[in-house]
Amino acid sequence: MGNVFRVRPVRVKKANGQVLTPDMEITVTTQSYTSDPFYNGAKEIQEQYMRMYQFDYKKSNCSKYDFEFMKIG
Repeated sequence: MGNVFRVRPVRVKKANGQVLTPDMEITVTTQSYTSDPFYNGAKEIQEQYMRMYQFDYKKSNCSKYDFEFMKIG
């Protein structure tokens, strides 16, 4: 297992029928040790948002700059 991050949107974003709000915070574990959870196209982040909120990261054209993240532990 890799590092664990807490990821939180920095603002409300509405695009393509998808809504992302700052209260949609997730905790994600990366598959490799890295200091950035977005290093591999945000694969784990996309999966976690779909699983928890049925939010499609790609469909809403999200980028790293729509989020803030903090390494846990």
